[in-house]
Amino acid sequence: MFRKSLGMYTIHTDGRIVQCSISSKLRKNLEYWWDVSQSPGMHKRVKQVHDIREVDPVAIGDHVRFVGAPDDAQSHCADEGMIVEVLPRRNAFSRPAAGRKPIEQVIVANVDQVMPVFAAREPTPKWRQLDRYIAAAELAGVPSIICINKIDLAQAEDSIDEIAAMYGHVGYRVLLTSATTGEGIDAFAEALRGRVTALTGRSGVGKTSLLNAMQPELGLRVGQVSQATGKGRHTTSQLEMFPLAGGGAIVDTPGMREFEIRHEPAGGGLASLFVEMRPYIGQCRFGLGCEHWHEPDCAIKEATEAGEIAQMRYDSYVHILRHMPGKRH
Repeated sequence: MFRKSLGMYTIHTDGRIVQCSISSKLRKNLEYWWDVSQSPGMHKRVKQVHDIREVDPVAIGDHVRFVGAPDDAQSHCADEGMIVEVLPRRNAFSRPAAGRKPIEQVIVANVDQVMPVFAAREPTPKWRQLDRYIAAAELAGVPSIICINKIDLAQAEDSIDEIAAMYGHVGYRVLLTSATTGEGIDAFAEALRGRVTALTGRSGVGKTSLLNAMQPELGLRVGQVSQATGKGRHTTSQLEMFPLAGGGAIVDTPGMREFEIRHEPAGGGLASLFVEMRPYIGQCRFGLGCEHWHEPDCAIKEATEAGEIAQMRYDSYVHILRHMPGKRH
């Protein structure tokens, strides 16, 4: 599924474009008296109906089954159908939905990588926000590539080279680009080629200019969709996946300033989403029960004091932790 807007979903199948609605059953979580996947030939009997835990059961990038469209592989017109099943996802890049209910808003599914895009200046980068993005990608099991754009505007006090080196030392690939001078555009295009990429980043960081420099008019098309999406608050009213001329595709994700981490992974907690902290998990006085914040004899705090973990990254970790539900502020 490559486009959705106002409750309609557009899919590609066998050279056709099909406009689909979705079955009402997809908005419910049906519990059966037995595992129907193990007994597909048996008559299904519903035991209980649960509310779904997602804002929308179908996301950009999903592989789906649909019914109702004519089987005409030669037709390139938009047919009509109904989505009846969402196939298992490789991954899902999501955020908590607005409101008190513990439901998720899946932004995009089945991606190969996430690329946060920040400007060296104009707007001033907020590196703590970058740490939230890549922590969310780690939670989804999706690799991240960091793009710092507008490096032609960088001044010595911005310490862009030091910031890039810090994330590179952790293990993330960092691209330094400028749509104005053309620096890094080839590397940017190569990083996207052949992969499905979720772009993240606030408006003004230069994503449109980067995409136009790589593939003329692509940025304009993406920007038009992003502007339409931005008119809605806390909702994804319009979203689209755009194919790349060299193979692969991109999705410009909306409203990412609202991104939060609301739950910790089992077996390591929030620290496991910070790759440089992983070797120290379990080595604290309180073992896996340590939050690495206020406890004594904490291996992660000691590693930070020793310069083995960057203070800026550790501060981001504490900020995210303190703003999670149930934590002390």
